[in-house]
Amino acid sequence: MRFGVCYYPEHWPPERWTTDARLMRESGITIVRIAEFAWSLMEPEEGTYNWTWLDNAITTLANEGLQVMLGTPTATPPAWLTRTHPDILRVDKSTIQRNHGSRRHYCPNSPTYRLYSRRIVTAMAERYGQDKRITVWQIDNEFGGGRTARCYCSDCAQAFRLWLQQRYQTIDNLNDSWGNIFWSQIYQDWSQIEPPSDDIDKKNPSHELDYFRFASDSMVAYQQEQFDIIRQLAPNRRITTNLMGLYLDLDQFDLATPLDYVTWDNYPTGNPDRWRQLMYPPGRDTSANPPIYSYDVGDPMIQGMAHALTYGLKNAPFGIMEQQCGHINWGDVNPGIRPEIIRLWVWQAVAEGAEELLFFRWRATLFAHEQYHSGLLGHDARPQAGFAAFQTLQAEYDQLAQIVAQPVTADVALIFNYDDLWALQLQPHRRDFHYLRHLFLYYEALRQDGTSVTIVSPDADLSPFKLVIAPSAHLATAELSQKFQTYVETGGTLVFGVRSGFKTDSNLVTDTPLPGHLHHLVGATVTHWQTLPNGIEWPLAESTTNQDTLHMSGSASYWVEHLDPTSATSLLQYQSGETAITVNEVGQGHVYYVGFYPTPDQAHHLITHWLDTLNAPYIGTLPPGIFYYKRGPYHLFLNFTDNEHTILLPEAKMTVPPRDILITKE
Repeated sequence: MRFGVCYYPEHWPPERWTTDARLMRESGITIVRIAEFAWSLMEPEEGTYNWTWLDNAITTLANEGLQVMLGTPTATPPAWLTRTHPDILRVDKSTIQRNHGSRRHYCPNSPTYRLYSRRIVTAMAERYGQDKRITVWQIDNEFGGGRTARCYCSDCAQAFRLWLQQRYQTIDNLNDSWGNIFWSQIYQDWSQIEPPSDDIDKKNPSHELDYFRFASDSMVAYQQEQFDIIRQLAPNRRITTNLMGLYLDLDQFDLATPLDYVTWDNYPTGNPDRWRQLMYPPGRDTSANPPIYSYDVGDPMIQGMAHALTYGLKNAPFGIMEQQCGHINWGDVNPGIRPEIIRLWVWQAVAEGAEELLFFRWRATLFAHEQYHSGLLGHDARPQAGFAAFQTLQAEYDQLAQIVAQPVTADVALIFNYDDLWALQLQPHRRDFHYLRHLFLYYEALRQDGTSVTIVSPDADLSPFKLVIAPSAHLATAELSQKFQTYVETGGTLVFGVRSGFKTDSNLVTDTPLPGHLHHLVGATVTHWQTLPNGIEWPLAESTTNQDTLHMSGSASYWVEHLDPTSATSLLQYQSGETAITVNEVGQGHVYYVGFYPTPDQAHHLITHWLDTLNAPYIGTLPPGIFYYKRGPYHLFLNFTDNEHTILLPEAKMTVPPRDILITKE
């Protein structure tokens, strides 16, 4: 376990650097991230490089025994570049060109920008690639941040056409795959295809889905270009970039693939503002965090899901590139943060699989966009709440290291597929149906039982998991179906939710009985489906004809499907007589299909039933606001509330103080 900090020496007088480096070392910092926004200082004019300040900063840090993480500055192209070559500027969906003055205003498909990007990265790597003081390289910064994942410029249009040609080979294949017979959209030549910007009314969802894929692939290719340069010129150095947790516009599995490890930027009081409305179940208040949590803690359930996804990107330990260490400047409300809350955030990250954590930032800045953003030191360089929290964590370092040394294990995996997410985002069929919300429903239920869960790609190895849940396997291909079949036949338990198997890979509705390519696995046909208006419910009926019957009361609402079992067994019916949930034996395993969108209580009931059926260990219902993690022989209980909580276990009764942690060992 190592701690670090994000530092901007260019923001402070050089005579202050020595003091900062000494204080970092004395406080327990071991790695310092620098330079990711400093292109205009590195290359003040085209082809003229100024490395003196960076050389001195690296030397100052290294003299105190600090390792350096060096960032490529390509997120912030300098004014001389954007003014000389305005063709590098990104064009948004409304066809308005971004201007200079912030960051991430470039197009990743601009040949001009790619040229200048390669030049600055090559120049940096040639100078510092063999420098042993540089142990990690960071590529760019927060790909897609500020709604910049998708550009609609002429360079992107040309690149998109080439991407489509590689995918479909012929224009006839594209027309068939997109259903272009509809509304006379048939193309005769690739040159007729444009990006689906907002000057098109009622866009073809197949066209849009492919553009989302193309935009993601473009950023992956742009990252790879930098990766290859650094790998060649800086051998034996780790390479990463900072992702953004539950960010939706880029396929983070693809971004993670070449990297040595992944990191993400963890801002607990800001992220809920972004994700709450997409994740909370229908009817739950999204205007504020649940009152069970401390006011300054954010939403640890949302944070936990972001950690789980980040771990699942490579199924390996990860880092926190930017850890909030006080109030931030961009949330709807930006409370001051107590030191014990910052300590809790760090412990949760470690419990979920983080092995490196950098605080953002060392000292609060005096200027520009982040003036109200806290640092470990304040604007006047006095220690703040984050500094106090870090000192507490330093005193706990040995215990943290013991936890980090233990493997992260999980019996349950949730399938996260960006293609499914984008397809449902384009055509939700109900305004508030969101892929992430459906996933969160099951994640929350698992966490409430203290069950360890990993979030993985459909391409991941599923064999380690007893239970795999694919809440909305929407674009189900024959290849995916075969992968699922292999998993189940060898003893796995697989769960599908509503809207699974509905579409083809190119976002057309399947012409085979639902759930399409998954039909033989499910052993039942979806005969009817509908979204229900608020207040309309489909009552459930308990059945007593099977020992595996789900004794679940209440009603189905929101989204309802009727199932006609063939080889499957009906586990639950609606009062109208149609089947609501089925289970099908496939080889040595089982496939469940949940034909309605559960409430949180119903999802919790289902999770408990599946875990009991599989004899999978779980704690049981935890008090609200208590999170449980198991790492090797260690049991961690984190209390994110302002109240003391008692936990009753079969072998013990334990009390967790407010805003605190309890750790026990077997």
